[in-house]
Amino acid sequence: MSHQVLHHNLFGSIVMKALTFHGKQTVHYESVPDPEIISPLDAIVQVNRAGICGSDLHPYHEREKGLDHGTVMGHELVGEIVETGQEVRRFKKGDEILSPFSNNCGRCFYCQRGLTCRCIYGHCYGWVQEGKGLQGVQAEFVRVPLADSTLVARPENVTPEEGLLLADILPTGYFCADMADIRPDGVYAVVGCGPVGLMAIVGAFEHGAEVVYAIDSIPERLSHAQKFGAIPIDFKSGDPVSVIRDATDGRGTDAVLEVVGNESAGRLAADLVRPCGIISAAGFHTEEHIAFSPMEAYDKNLTFKAGRCPARYYMERLIPMVQQRKYDLTSIISHRMPLSEGVIAYDIFDKKLEACTKVVLQPGS
Repeated sequence: MSHQVLHHNLFGSIVMKALTFHGKQTVHYESVPDPEIISPLDAIVQVNRAGICGSDLHPYHEREKGLDHGTVMGHELVGEIVETGQEVRRFKKGDEILSPFSNNCGRCFYCQRGLTCRCIYGHCYGWVQEGKGLQGVQAEFVRVPLADSTLVARPENVTPEEGLLLADILPTGYFCADMADIRPDGVYAVVGCGPVGLMAIVGAFEHGAEVVYAIDSIPERLSHAQKFGAIPIDFKSGDPVSVIRDATDGRGTDAVLEVVGNESAGRLAADLVRPCGIISAAGFHTEEHIAFSPMEAYDKNLTFKAGRCPARYYMERLIPMVQQRKYDLTSIISHRMPLSEGVIAYDIFDKKLEACTKVVLQPGS
């Protein structure tokens, strides 16, 4: 892999190109300072590919507030190490790596229990608030703190695009299925068939599900869901609750995998699930209240599980599945665009233009 030529400004400091946040629905492609080694445990990674994720749209629309203007966006990447701190032992310059969307120490109370997403030293890429946090990966280079415990070496038979899916959406979908306590004789529904929802369908089948309904209204997403083995339901042309209750003697699903992250999706999940069922919510919710009441949960003996995926915990476990190529995972990528077209890419992804399902950005293209 050839290294990019670093750009020097008039004052002699090194600058790179990145996509930065500047307020509601405002992203700039601009020059920013190159990342530097701050801790001896850091690595600097040249970004090979970066994804635009549905989670990026929360700060983009300021549904999630507090992001400093000028913050580099993004949290999905694969790349190559170009520099390491003095105490990095597992990696060296030239190693190709995968990274989860947040860093972790691997040793604290939460990391030791597989909850790497709650590492006491961890930060998510792309979130800087009041000057504190970690810059994002939609850039030519990124600093990775705690590199030894955060990064994963990319196996030769895992492509960069497959590695990018391992950074976030594949582990998150699998985690959503994991929380649903899936059994072969159960009936399951995935609410929302965006990239994470499609990976949740894969995760459900990998956990042994035999019947999975996929609920959305966008034809491209439903088509992908069907290719992965799910039964598609277009909620604009039919009532998912009626369809699924008719198929289950009026009970509903054993679990609902909700990956949208809004009130209507939460409400639908509560209506779909049977008594004593599970709602597994991997969608990032920004509303103030859960869409169903405590009384409804009590009356249904409902189990509700939610939270951020411990992606680093799952990554190495999912690599063998990716290598088997049982599913055409990268078929969900509809757009591959240069980083320089990132502003346009955000608009396409946000508005679902051009049958967009997933955008991959390529710095230096």
